[in-house]
Amino acid sequence: MTSTRPSPNYLDGVLTVFGLEFRQRLRTRGWYVLLVAWFVLISAVAALADATTAANDMAGQFVFELVVGFVLLFALLVVPAFSANSISGDRAAGTLAILQNTLLRPGQLLWGKWIAAWAVSLAFLAAALPALVWAMSRGGVHIASLPVFVLMVAVELGLMCAIGVGISARSHRPLFAVTATYLLVAAFTVGTPIAFGLSSALSADEIRLPRVEGWSPGPDGGQYVCSQTETTSQTFMHTERTSWMLAANPFVVVSDAVPGPPGVSDDFGVMGTISSRVRDAQRGGLEGLPCLPRSGDAEAQPGPIWPLGLGVQGAVVAVAIAAGRRRLRTPMGRLPAGMRVA
Repeated sequence: MTSTRPSPNYLDGVLTVFGLEFRQRLRTRGWYVLLVAWFVLISAVAALADATTAANDMAGQFVFELVVGFVLLFALLVVPAFSANSISGDRAAGTLAILQNTLLRPGQLLWGKWIAAWAVSLAFLAAALPALVWAMSRGGVHIASLPVFVLMVAVELGLMCAIGVGISARSHRPLFAVTATYLLVAAFTVGTPIAFGLSSALSADEIRLPRVEGWSPGPDGGQYVCSQTETTSQTFMHTERTSWMLAANPFVVVSDAVPGPPGVSDDFGVMGTISSRVRDAQRGGLEGLPCLPRSGDAEAQPGPIWPLGLGVQGAVVAVAIAAGRRRLRTPMGRLPAGMRVA
């Protein structure tokens, strides 16, 4: 007569894997050294930004957005190293087979590893909170933007961690997993503006406009004086056709989702400038041409682009997790060349 052990609750299995992975991170001395160096770096950035904008009434908002931008930038540099080595590192060390030989399911391994990697990345976000509070104490910070900034940065870190864990589960070599994750994160952060710039250049077109004869100052800033008889050729880019390529950029997602301070220029801070430039791209290249006849709907404002960005990133996460889960199934049957089981 044989007896079978009951399968553990799904959430209990996830929490078990999370506890093992997170405690392993905490026992690493290098993690604390990196966290302290991170805190010193963010504090130095905030201090330098505060010193250069001390005379500005909106210095707090500028420092606040600059710190958020640096947190997102450096976190995206650190996250792949933590997440992409979580499963491939265990496979290379021969400890993954031990977990696979238990009642844990592939989904529980993925969820537990992902939550642990996300928790580690959130620790870096928490280390930057004193600098954010310092910026708020300087005044001029839009209070409503604080929770949205923190939430969106946390979401972006979670998505990037999920991509790293999925690639880590798919790969049997830690170096390949880390490299592939860095390349994918770079595609989101650097590749999207490059693709936007190249595709926008291909969409360049020419239009005949009245020639600009001068500038007429006025109470609302003034306007161009346009010729009634002479025209000139102007080149513009149809950026409204390619602006969607910027949606998946983490900086665009965060800056576009955060409400701007009322009564302040949209391009005042670092993140506000990114959001303003994306809005300009959505309007198209005709927006900045002088002496262009405006139609009745020319002042229509484009809608938010961050939901599309989260959708694209979520689709990549789903593909990476699905591919990783398939590789974690046991029995695997046919092993790739060079894969270590135990």
